[in-house]
This record gives sequence, structure tokens and C-alpha cells, in this order.
Amino acid sequence: MRLAAIVLGLTALAPAAPAVAAPPAVFLAPHRAIYDLTLLKTTGSRGIGAVRGRILYDFSGNACEGYTLKFRQVSEIDSGETSDTLSDLRSTTWEDAAARKFSFNSQNLLNDRPTQAVDGHADRGVKAVTVTLAKPAVKKLTLPLDAVFPTDHMRRIIVAARAGKSILQFPVFDGSDNGQKLYNTLTVIGKPIAPGAKPPSDAAAKIPALAKLTRWPVTISYFESESEKKQQTGEQTPVYSISFELYENGISRALTLDYADFSLAGKLTSLELKKVTPCK
Repeated sequence: MRLAAIVLGLTALAPAAPAVAAPPAVFLAPHRAIYDLTLLKTTGSRGIGAVRGRILYDFSGNACEGYTLKFRQVSEIDSGETSDTLSDLRSTTWEDAAARKFSFNSQNLLNDRPTQAVDGHADRGVKAVTVTLAKPAVKKLTLPLDAVFPTDHMRRIIVAARAGKSILQFPVFDGSDNGQKLYNTLTVIGKPIAPGAKPPSDAAAKIPALAKLTRWPVTISYFESESEKKQQTGEQTPVYSISFELYENGISRALTLDYADFSLAGKLTSLELKKVTPCK
């Protein structure tokens, strides 16, 4: 079972390499959002009775200073047979606006006991992306140049949505798990929801500026990388997928987190727009 950090609505630009050509500028609104998690459905034999949780998503920065995300996801799982399981994932990431540098630090606790800590950074060179890890062990690894970081990924989704595209495919490195995972992603973008149409009833309704923006239904599916895929047989299924409505300023609402044997609904219960810091 995987209760991973699902990074929503961030991004940055890639260097002038043909495989990762820089998309047009996208304004990403600094904001603080809280999503309350509840069990949507179960599909396996695990016998999950209930899930309660919360996601805290605190995004700040600008195109000059880069973007910082402080993320926390707490989930309490009731299996109905044994004692409840409490998962607490905390992470902080920073990405420069050119998508050349990405730093990540995370800690995962299970029933209040630390299970894993990850600390490292990634640098995009001329021919590849180099990842340097300090935790869980000192290590270096090389990723293909077309690998994108999470902020860059979401920015590209917004650019594609504005252009009327419906499908995107990118390998994404977000520093999750042990800091050595590269995921193949498939993004499906739905038809645009025009400003003012289908007004939301959650915390987004309290922000008048959002009513003036277009948003899109988006689903991102995360698959094992090519090297890990070779060890599998049969049709590949996603490790997990996330669906949400994405505003063109990077804010997300109406989450669905779909894991192997259960799905969670994430309702936006609090949203605060932060003061925009201009570039100096």
C-alpha cells in the first residue's frame, strides 16, 4: 500500500535542450491549501473500513527565487481487523524557475515512528540529470535528460491545456520513495471549464479571483520506469493516479487519489492566497 506525496499544481521551466524545450510563462499563485481526505471506495481484498486524513499544501516563491513547497499528508486507515494505521508524510522541495535544480527532503512516519528519511538534490546538465543523495544513503545516479521535475511537469500541463491538448507523457522525478524513483507519467486533460461555469461549493468558492479563471479536469497516472517495467509481465497498471480540477494559476480542487486497492476523495476545505512577491 502506498500513501505517497502527490504533488499538485507546481512547476518550472526546463533548459534550452530539444527534449525539454521551455514552455511559455505560467503564473503560479503562492497559496496555502488544506484538503480533507475520506475513503471513496475499496477495490481489493484488504478490507479497509475507513480512511481519514488531511493534506497540507503550502506553495510559495516566484520565477526569480524559485518555488518552495511544504507538503504534509496524514492518513489514518481503519482495516476493521487490527488497530488503525497512521501514516504521516512530510516533505519540503525547492525548484528553480529554469528547472535546472531541484532539492528534496522528506520524512515518513508510521504510527509516529520514523520509517524513512530522504534528502538530496538533482541538477540538470547538458546530457543528463544527476541526482545526489545524502539520505537514506550517500549515492549518485543519472537520469535521462528528458526527465522533468514536478513543478515543471504541472506548468507544462497548464500550457498544454491552454493549447487544447488532451494527452501528455513525461518521465517525472519528484524525490519520492527512496529518492531513486523515476516515474513514467500519462496525463489526460479534459475539456475546459469556462470562468464562472460549474461554480464550486468548496473553499475555492470563497476566492473571487478563481471565478475568473479557466480550469480543467486532469488525471495523472504514475507508472514504474522502463527499467522496473522490464521485470514485470502482463499489462502494466499505474502505481497510483491522481485526478483533480486544475486552475490556470496552478491551484487544484476536487482531488481523487487512486491507489492499488482503494481511492480517497480530497475536499478543498481551506484556501488562502498569499501575497505575490515580485522579482527583484
